[in-house]
Amino acid sequence: MKNFIAGAYRQQREYKSFNPSFINCPFTWESRQIDQLVEQAANLLGALNAYAEIVPDVDFAIPMSMAKEAIDSNLIEGTKTDIDEIVLPQSEIPPVRQEDWQEVQNYIEAMNFAIAKLPEFPLSVRLLKDVHKIVLSGVRGKHKAPGEIRRSQNWIGGSSLANALFVPPSPEELPDLLSDLEKFWHNSSLQLPFLIKIAITHYQFETIHPFLDGNGRCGRLLIVLQLIDAQLLSKPALYASTFFEENKVSYYNALTRVRTANDIEQWIIFFLIGIVETAQHGLRTFKTIIALRQEYDTKILTLGSRSKKAQKLLQLMYGTPIVNARWVEKELNMSFSSANRLLKSLTELGILKETTGFSRNRLFVLEKYLNLFRS
Repeated sequence: MKNFIAGAYRQQREYKSFNPSFINCPFTWESRQIDQLVEQAANLLGALNAYAEIVPDVDFAIPMSMAKEAIDSNLIEGTKTDIDEIVLPQSEIPPVRQEDWQEVQNYIEAMNFAIAKLPEFPLSVRLLKDVHKIVLSGVRGKHKAPGEIRRSQNWIGGSSLANALFVPPSPEELPDLLSDLEKFWHNSSLQLPFLIKIAITHYQFETIHPFLDGNGRCGRLLIVLQLIDAQLLSKPALYASTFFEENKVSYYNALTRVRTANDIEQWIIFFLIGIVETAQHGLRTFKTIIALRQEYDTKILTLGSRSKKAQKLLQLMYGTPIVNARWVEKELNMSFSSANRLLKSLTELGILKETTGFSRNRLFVLEKYLNLFRS
């Protein structure tokens, strides 16, 4: 990609905005590392997909993967929540934490919505606008035109356009840029590996910054949508935002280097390394889940006639790893006292842990399992 030109700065009144080049065009590259990483990432995604498809209880863990992705994507934007909060019902969240909790819930809802729509509608700016509307619903940014392409200039860093670190293209440039992006997504004649197309898309989307707020979250959610749309994944079992959050400075520097040095190959390498590391972590997590399931099943056999109910509860807790007796009563259609006895038995077996220390309104956590998503 040595002939790649990222774009050009355009003088506005008191600032310069960056207008990126169109990307719906052929790409070639010289780095053999890119080819090696594409092959490695594709193989790992195939293995990850196999776990999500074949192993029954891993499917129950998909919501936790989505929650982890949502938490880390929001963390990049400064919203700090932890996995324990996200899996609690809203009634258990302190008022001061409600908005942060809702931002992460919005991200999960937006991802579920978009994945459900993909079989009906092709990947499009229209779908992203619907996603954006959900992401900003009732939280910070709710007054910044949710679901609408911006009609005014935004910026990144600094306190104003005059001292901003980066100023995306002006609003009048957006229709052509977004049209080009859509054409790039669906142009099969380019014969680009899907993972490279996804990497280029992420760079271009973050550079265009089409919304007044929520661009980072939508751009990272788009990665998962493209992986599913390209049938590299059948379910959202990958949380790439974790890699970006852990390497936040390198993430922003790699994006910036494309614009300042026309060096898109280094960005693609960085992105692919992120997919490789994230997929490897996902595989380790799924393998540990299988080992935990075997450990739990062995212990549950000691419960005799209640073992089937206990197994059903554990399957549900892979998606909701913190519960109370009322929740168990409802989900398993059993009496409140029976629910309490079942929770007590699983606690005595070391499968669950009571977290409140109270005699009433107690919460029980699938501790070893939840720890897989805490780091």
